Amino acid sequence: MTATAHRSDRARLADRAKAYVALTKPRVIELLLVTALPTMFLAADGIPNPVALVATLVGGFLSAGAANAFNMIIDRDIDAVMQRTQGRPLVTGVLTPRQATVFAWTLTVVSTVVLAVFAHWLAAVLSLAAIGFYVFVYTMLLKRRTEQNIVWGGIAGCFPVLIGWAGVTGTLDWPAWI
Repeated sequence: MTATAHRSDRARLADRAKAYVALTKPRVIELLLVTALPTMFLAADGIPNPVALVATLVGGFLSAGAANAFNMIIDRDIDAVMQRTQGRPLVTGVLTPRQATVFAWTLTVVSTVVLAVFAHWLAAVLSLAAIGFYVFVYTMLLKRRTEQNIVWGGIAGCFPVLIGWAGVTGTLDWPAWI
């Protein structure tokens, strides 16, 4: 194999890796984790257990990434016609819908296991509920039917606070809801 072919293979591999990362919408996830992190310190009334803290952040990242990937799979038709979303991996063909679906399900399973094993089962259940809400209620039910979708979709953005609290305490005490 020539040096040019190796570079080309590496470039394709790098493009595919970037596409998988793009499916997760990391800039959106960053905002979600920013709300979960201080909640965990509040819930612990100080410094949380480091394993629960890391597991909740990693599990939360993977969970939100799964929800975002499912969203891109479902919305690939409208992403193709919106200027802001025309560069997304499923629109450009860097990834196939099948690849994205396997990736989204893999993130869902791994995030659930990470949260259940290393944080708390309640955080894992809330994570699955968040994915379900974002995919079924926001993306599939509301997004194409009402201009109020973003208001109701914002509920999915509240889950990280509850997941963070549950990941540290194993409960959903009243301060988590406030």
